[in-house]
Amino acid sequence: MAWQESTKNKMLRLELPTDPRWVDIASISLEAILVDHAYCEQKAASSCISLIIKFPEFDEMVDVLTPVVAEEWQHFESVMQQIRKRGFKFGFPRKDNYVAQLQSFVRKGGSRKDQVSELLLMNALIEARSCERFKLLSKNLEDKELSVFYHELMISEAGHYVNFIQLAKKYQDPEKVENRWQEWLNHEKNVMKDLEIRGDRMH
Repeated sequence: MAWQESTKNKMLRLELPTDPRWVDIASISLEAILVDHAYCEQKAASSCISLIIKFPEFDEMVDVLTPVVAEEWQHFESVMQQIRKRGFKFGFPRKDNYVAQLQSFVRKGGSRKDQVSELLLMNALIEARSCERFKLLSKNLEDKELSVFYHELMISEAGHYVNFIQLAKKYQDPEKVENRWQEWLNHEKNVMKDLEIRGDRMH
């Protein structure tokens, strides 16, 4: 099964969709959204590098994530191009309350496989939410160039999501991963319920 078809079956399991008001707010704060998005791509690359450094013994993970690092950094460069061509300024990073609340849910301790599985699932969830928001932007932004841009990124993020889930199931019992994944989804739903709707944040 191609990963695109696999994604259709596995993706969009998010328990709570993004409030539709976010797109309207985001389109008004386009500069802030692009700057925040650039930092998200930078952090995505850093997260993959961190996994490779912390867990070098997991050969397949290293091999799968190495090209993802390059791809995420390419995304950062692409977002920066969108910022520059519009005459926007690249500002300082903002605190990402969404990711901070996901990080607080990571289980500590356990075996090396337990630890890497937890982090892979957290990264999968971030990619899933990013994919959903890129889809919303691609369908609703009046800026046609950015609409196409976000459609392409949506496809890429979906592929990363599948990578993370499949790797987690390689290093842990798939049923155990599935159960824990549902716990992650439930936690993320509660995070989204309490998160302020802001047009200057990608998450």
